[in-house]
Amino acid sequence: MRLGGGSLKISIDPASGRVTVRHRDEGKEKIIEEQMELPSDLANGMTLTLLKNIAPDAASTTVSMLIATPKPRLVKLVITPAGVEPFSVGRASYRATRFNVRVEIGGFAGLLAPLVGKQPKDGAVWIIGGEAPGFVRSESQFYQGGPLWRIELASPDYPRTPARH
Repeated sequence: MRLGGGSLKISIDPASGRVTVRHRDEGKEKIIEEQMELPSDLANGMTLTLLKNIAPDAASTTVSMLIATPKPRLVKLVITPAGVEPFSVGRASYRATRFNVRVEIGGFAGLLAPLVGKQPKDGAVWIIGGEAPGFVRSESQFYQGGPLWRIELASPDYPRTPARH
């Protein structure tokens, strides 16, 4: 599995536990290779699929994710349903479940992260349920220290209320 773009790329071989991170530091390509014990709940590349399959009444769901900082690090994503919100497409009205997504860094680094401004912002993803659940919208960071980016379907109209986090 290969993730990332720009100047940071991560490759994961779940069967062997081999993780390779390629990044640029002062114009030079750096390669970090690690042998890691990867958990069976690793969600890299499958987050939206997992969200589509979480019951809207589940208390919370926790999965692992491998991130590059640029050194590979395992974190936990805590996914919590946060209610149902309306949206419309043309004249049709629908309701989507909002899921809040919090990154738990864990360990000593997790204790320090909020103190030094390195704790990722909580994100949110909206999923429409039914027989074929679908992605509606998300608000999340794409990189450490970055703003919350909104990705949404092109045509829905949403009530004019401020986003809650």
